[in-house]
Amino acid sequence: MPEENLNIAQYVEQTAQLIDLPLAPEYQLNVVENFAKIAAIATLVVEFTLPEDIELAPVFEP
Repeated sequence: MPEENLNIAQYVEQTAQLIDLPLAPEYQLNVVENFAKIAAIATLVVEFTLPEDIELAPVFEP
């Protein structure tokens, strides 16, 4: 398991304990793999550079 997945595995285990969420051992690897995918997608979003001249969207008020 790559180092990045070890950190994610620790995060999943510690968070499950913190929120008192029972996580069956047979599902733990799948949860870690999904979190790794989510982290990769989030990295793409966070690292995307917006142009300086971009304007904020107006606030929607119904």
